[in-house]
Amino acid sequence: MNPLAVTKLLSDEYTVKILTATFKVPRTANYLCMKFNIPIAACYRRINELEDLGLIHVTEKILTQRGKRVSLYRSNLKSAYLTFEGGRLKAMLELSDSSQCEEEAVLNMVHP
Repeated sequence: MNPLAVTKLLSDEYTVKILTATFKVPRTANYLCMKFNIPIAACYRRINELEDLGLIHVTEKILTQRGKRVSLYRSNLKSAYLTFEGGRLKAMLELSDSSQCEEEAVLNMVHP
């Protein structure tokens, strides 16, 4: 996990809405799209990125009245901290299962 990628993802408007909406209650992608006016492709893209990082997971799959199977997603993210110390960007994520993930990256800066 790259701290810059995490920073970019967590500062994205759609990602914040998805994580907030799924914090306590599992939601379908369709619900997220309709409730927050997120295009379906963008919603699934963010969900896939969040799943890859372990920040969201499928709690169950349900069958709709039309016979389509859909996933319910729930956030795993309890807290996120981004710091810049000693020339390094650090990202620390605390997940709902009490596990933590900490990554850091050295940023190459060009000084005027």
